[in-house]
Amino acid sequence: MKKVGFLLVMALLTLLQACGNSGKYKADVIIYGGTSAAVTAAVEVVKSGKKAIIVSPDTHLGGLSSGGLGYTDTGNKATIGGLSREFYHRVWLHYNDSSSWKWERHEEYGNKGQGTPAMDGENRTMWIFEPHVAEKVFEDFISEYGIPVYRDEWLNRESGVVTKEGKIVSMTTLSGKTFEGKMFIDATYEGDLMASAGISYTVGREDCSVYDERWNGVQAGVYHHGHYFKSNISPYVIPDDPDSGLLPYVSSEPVRPNCTGDDKIQAYCFRLCMSNHPDNRVPFEKPENYDPKNYELLARVFESGWDEWFNKYDMIPNRKTDTNNHGPFSTDFIGMNYDYPEASYERRKEIIEEHENYQKGLLYFVSTDGRVPENVRNEMGKWGLAKDEFKDNANWPHQLYIREARRMTGSYVTTENEVLGKTNVEDPVGMGSYTMDSHNIQRYVTGEGYVQNEGDVGVHPGKPYKISYGSIIPKKEECSNLLVPVCLSSSHIAFGSIRMEPVFMILGQSAAAAACMAIERKEAVQDVDYTLLKEKLLSEKQILEIE
Repeated sequence: MKKVGFLLVMALLTLLQACGNSGKYKADVIIYGGTSAAVTAAVEVVKSGKKAIIVSPDTHLGGLSSGGLGYTDTGNKATIGGLSREFYHRVWLHYNDSSSWKWERHEEYGNKGQGTPAMDGENRTMWIFEPHVAEKVFEDFISEYGIPVYRDEWLNRESGVVTKEGKIVSMTTLSGKTFEGKMFIDATYEGDLMASAGISYTVGREDCSVYDERWNGVQAGVYHHGHYFKSNISPYVIPDDPDSGLLPYVSSEPVRPNCTGDDKIQAYCFRLCMSNHPDNRVPFEKPENYDPKNYELLARVFESGWDEWFNKYDMIPNRKTDTNNHGPFSTDFIGMNYDYPEASYERRKEIIEEHENYQKGLLYFVSTDGRVPENVRNEMGKWGLAKDEFKDNANWPHQLYIREARRMTGSYVTTENEVLGKTNVEDPVGMGSYTMDSHNIQRYVTGEGYVQNEGDVGVHPGKPYKISYGSIIPKKEECSNLLVPVCLSSSHIAFGSIRMEPVFMILGQSAAAAACMAIERKEAVQDVDYTLLKEKLLSEKQILEIE
């Protein structure tokens, strides 16, 4: 009888769970996304005495911060406060434990990076870390604050968002779950909730005249980072023979005049975690459908004498890297992502797979092809994917680096004029300081018949700048209970500076604080008293101004 009773209880629990899978879930604040901003937003909601639910299309939390980008783009670290700084403090605590150093001794690491030490003992922060460490920190936040997370839940972008009288009432996922809230936060890299709610947004580059900018639109001949062809290299299958056709990944479209706007976006790549420890590396394998012709341009670059292949193998702890794009032909899959922001889930999956295959093929080519200099091939033989990272995904990162997708056109648009200090911001909810950084956007044929890249811009602000509250909220007439801290309201080139993971965490927390304040005062997010919001943010150790 006891066994029968137990089975009946288990059957009932299973039935209740099944019913819950297509049921309704309520919270004060519904946060859509699994990024670092989503986690800090949820934590702030709980700290403010409200209930949060994270609805995440991702299984793994943290976005790029736990997806390979461990060599943090920080800029001026004094601008990083609140839960964002708490994240890096917890990373510091992790690496203070001697058991964290499995593949090298702590003192061997060198403690260097980005102008200040990777491990900053004075400020008890660490800015450079392994992917699994970041993910653990995010999961610890979730556990400590008791935040419900519904993973692998994808917004029904066609009919899943219900609005009434200028407010989002609920969002439903493809699995049938419906989430009702008083406030909503879109913390995705793509801005799917924002777009599905009918909020105005843009994709691509604005013409310079739109916001009176210098560095927006097409920027041919601008080579701020060295990611361009420094030698005259033919783009044709048979060198110097246009009739032979263009090599792969070279556009036949003529480059437009500088400052001209378009719908193109900066290139994506995977930030790879690689290892040179013999016991912790997985050799680069030949991917399916591998074709060395796809990398002919790189072979010609090597033949021109270029020798910078290993310049962005940035070392993180335990003899691993955060490997980023570097040079004229590298991990950035230039021009192959234009349709990603608006694409269906199915098409996005294809684009992600195309990027993965391209990058795997690139690694295999540089490791094995006879046209690659022997010293480069020999050095590549010492490297492989880190065996102890991304273990459920064949050691490949879960997250493609979505450097830019949709950008809201909200209550206030941040432009290069704010970033460069030409326009003052009266209602800051965070600060940025990183270079206005756009990766290459297109690869084209010059008038002289050579291949060249376009879109690589890097303009330093000079000093930290303030990010307006108006840039994380929509226009009031469009929606009064949504905040967007990632696909926020900015121009293309300004977003190039804002789009850094520490800033996303800062803005996620600030968005949540504003959402909770709006709930308490029963008002629209656009009507939140900034004086009170500022007081709240400062109490949470956010940095809103630096003298």
